[in-house]
Amino acid sequence: MSFPDLQSFIRLLEERGELLRVTVPVSRELEITEIADRLVKKGGPALLFENVKGSPFPLAIGLLGTRERVALSLGVSDLDELARRVRDLIDLSGAKGVGGMLSQLPKLRDAMHLPPRRVKRAASQEVVWRGDEVDLGKLPILKCWPLDGGPFVTLPLVITKDPETGERNMGMYRMQVIDRATTGMHWQRHKTGTRHLEKAKKLGKRLEVAVALGGDPALIYAATAPLPPIPGLDEFALAGFLRGQRYPVVRGVTVDLDVPANAEFILEGYVDPGEEWFMEGPFGDHTGFYTLPDLYPRFHVTAITMRRDPVYPATIVGRPPMEDAYLIEASERLFLPAAQLVLPELSDYHMPPAGVAHNLVVTSIKKRFPGEAYKTANGLFGLGQMMFAKVMVVLDDGVKVNDFETVWREVAKKAVPGRDTLTTRGPIDALDHSSRGWSYGGKLIIDATSKLPEETGSGLGSREGQNDGHTEAAEWLPAPAVPFADVVEGVLDTFQAGDGYWIIKIEKTRAFQSREVGEMLARHPAAAGIRHLLLVDELTDVQNRQDVWWTILNNIDPERDVWVLNERLVWDGTRKLAEEGFVRPWPPKITMSPDIQAKVDARWHLYGLPMRWC
Repeated sequence: MSFPDLQSFIRLLEERGELLRVTVPVSRELEITEIADRLVKKGGPALLFENVKGSPFPLAIGLLGTRERVALSLGVSDLDELARRVRDLIDLSGAKGVGGMLSQLPKLRDAMHLPPRRVKRAASQEVVWRGDEVDLGKLPILKCWPLDGGPFVTLPLVITKDPETGERNMGMYRMQVIDRATTGMHWQRHKTGTRHLEKAKKLGKRLEVAVALGGDPALIYAATAPLPPIPGLDEFALAGFLRGQRYPVVRGVTVDLDVPANAEFILEGYVDPGEEWFMEGPFGDHTGFYTLPDLYPRFHVTAITMRRDPVYPATIVGRPPMEDAYLIEASERLFLPAAQLVLPELSDYHMPPAGVAHNLVVTSIKKRFPGEAYKTANGLFGLGQMMFAKVMVVLDDGVKVNDFETVWREVAKKAVPGRDTLTTRGPIDALDHSSRGWSYGGKLIIDATSKLPEETGSGLGSREGQNDGHTEAAEWLPAPAVPFADVVEGVLDTFQAGDGYWIIKIEKTRAFQSREVGEMLARHPAAAGIRHLLLVDELTDVQNRQDVWWTILNNIDPERDVWVLNERLVWDGTRKLAEEGFVRPWPPKITMSPDIQAKVDARWHLYGLPMRWC
């Protein structure tokens, strides 16, 4: 099933009971975020806010907020069908290694080479604002979180064209509203938009930009997909492949760019590479932490075009799980067969919500020889945006990579710290606040596969030389409870679940305090049966495994903050201080203001939403 536009998808969701309308007035500043955040975290329906204060336009949010809704939007029965569709295009049995991969790329390219179809008239241009009519304040653009620098467009499909080759690109980059006709453009150093802007600067030109809001939900997904560099394959082509027909586009009214003919709104304009950049942010980001202010280009809006009765689409990002987790899962399924062309031993992979995409990648392999886990992990590090992965866990074939508890039990059972862990370096997501340098830092590979004799022999111990002959643990028993809050400085709470992990909550008040605590407890008798000590901050729930790992994975540079001690792996997931050599500011975790939470509690009955979602 494909959808001619976003509103047809909204109607179908409503018919299926997957979308509810809120008719009372609501504020675009924080209130909508608090309502939507509660529903997405409980797997609730999408929302259509019909009366957003200060705007004549309704706002839809959470449209892709469950695995099932993403599958429906892409016309498949479940997300695994995406992998089956791609696998049907290529014969994996005859495509081993790089040579086999190259032989299959023409098939993949031909199947996905569906150039957009140009039309003369478009619903997205039924109404046109130019000049003084342009006013971004009339759109119900959200201020999502209390410390955000202002309102942000959160679901934009940003379209540019290579000034030299004419190659199209579409990406999803947040846009902070500066004034009625200007926004920031969050193009990070690795993004294609940045490359296009750099070329425009060399040519002494402005870079034309169009931003679509809405369209076929397949196109919204395509804008987030990490496409491989295959000639002829762009986001319009991917959307065409997913919907089974060429995507309709129309020429912009003030820019020489193709824009979606079925979008709700189009913002047209330019970025001047010679102009002074704007201090953008803070922004409550998909990591669950605020991205701190930084300089980014300005986008000048020359026209806004729209449908006669448009709906403004939005999303929110923040502490997981969020809507973006299901878009990430769709990309996992879609690109699994392509990864298997390069790495035929790869059985499956998953990026859990607690890892907010790149912080944690869990894989399983059909292991044939010693060291294959490291071979696979390093191979994945070399595949497109997988280069940003921070922690890579490799499991045996047959282990469910999306069963979070099982994954970490396998790690505790089969990965001896030091012997079966390897630290390296490479590119890191520019939004990572804990890395040793901006967009550059440490990486950790954990080999949790069953070991072959060559992988357990003499000389393969930990950095302390204490793991020779270490046997795998069959089961783990909880250690006795000890009131560490009374005897160890800064320890607020601890928890041992009985599976090899000890979680310690610390109120950090001075440099190197967490390292001292880790070293003390790693040698403590209560650490019997423990393989991993997880040190977290005072805002973490030690009994919530998802919250613990979300904090740890965000707050470590593995080369600096993960070390082997007394046959245990210590993970320092506390904030890092300037006195410890960390020169960048440490951002706060995202939390909603208590007054907004209380306001939403008090008004919930007015929204007309069931109490189970409150």
